[in-house]
Amino acid sequence: MKEQSFENVWDALEDTPEAAENMKLRSELMMAISRQLDKSEGTQAAKAKKLGITQPRLNDLLKGRINKFSLDALVTIAVNAGLNVSIKTKVAA
Repeated sequence: MKEQSFENVWDALEDTPEAAENMKLRSELMMAISRQLDKSEGTQAAKAKKLGITQPRLNDLLKGRINKFSLDALVTIAVNAGLNVSIKTKVAA
């Protein structure tokens, strides 16, 4: 059997390049939000309120339950966390 090599884990797990890119962006946003929240003080409930989500939803985010979040929802949460979100594009290899 020929060994396959992938640029990132999402390329290996997802069926299409579009789905892999979406998952990559979602995971990057989730990690950025988590890092931002680590810098802030307060309870998980207070942090959730600031983000405009429920505490159980924040727990899902912090546990990395990526399938529970759309890219659109994560952008909103990131902005509420005080992050600026931008997308850079480049021509695929």
